Amino acid sequence: MNAVDRSIGVDNPCLADTIAAYKANRNSSNGNQNKASGGAGEVEHIARGCSYKEFLNCQPGNFDGTKGTVSLTRWFEKMESLVNIYNCAESCQVKYATCTLLDGALTWCNSYIKTMGLDAAYETTWEELKKMMTKEYCPRNAIQKMETELWNLTVKGTDVVGYTRRFQELALLCLTMVTLEYKKVELYIWGLTNGIQGKVTSSRPTKIQEVICMAHELMDQVVQAKDAKDADNKRKWKDDRKRNSDQKLYKRHEAGRVYAAGTSNKTGYARTLPLCDK
Repeated sequence: MNAVDRSIGVDNPCLADTIAAYKANRNSSNGNQNKASGGAGEVEHIARGCSYKEFLNCQPGNFDGTKGTVSLTRWFEKMESLVNIYNCAESCQVKYATCTLLDGALTWCNSYIKTMGLDAAYETTWEELKKMMTKEYCPRNAIQKMETELWNLTVKGTDVVGYTRRFQELALLCLTMVTLEYKKVELYIWGLTNGIQGKVTSSRPTKIQEVICMAHELMDQVVQAKDAKDADNKRKWKDDRKRNSDQKLYKRHEAGRVYAAGTSNKTGYARTLPLCDK
């Protein structure tokens, strides 16, 4: 699988759609401009892809192999994001990515190149490189723990953004579980809450990005409905509290009025002789 086809945008799951639309518009524009010249410009653009200088200008970051699985995951994400955005040619992806390795990771890469030969090493695909680096820098017991976490991963409350982020982090390293796109789609849907899970499944999406966008939109609707209900309940509570307070004031007023009326109706001592208290 080409890295260009993989999902990106952990914090903004719909980014891939925006990029795809941009590429489609750009290709359409280039095609119109190149009709008169026989399309030579478009062919040249596709063949060239992005240059190494353009790649470095994006500050791709480095990986030295000392900071564990999280660091490797972040490096994978960064490389794939740049490959997608700048449309790097498939033949250049591994070459550009491995130029960002440092220290022990660079030593490991050089050893691989010496063993395979330069040309053969750079024919390695991005997916193959990821598998090799995962095996080298992520112990099998760590991978097994992540596979278990990925299998049991579910949305906590309404935090579908956090669920998506963690799912994509784990999917980058648990390659055997999500090698096929439909497997990734099924696993992501499995972790959604029941109401959203049913709606997403009924739409029969085939791409992970479609599923992510749909799940986020549906969860936004759930949150908005919950907020509206909470606001309505709060208003009703305030109204009930005011009503109870008014009723208490009314009862106090009535009790005072009755007491005053009873006191004023008592008949005083009207005889001429002194009143005996005994």
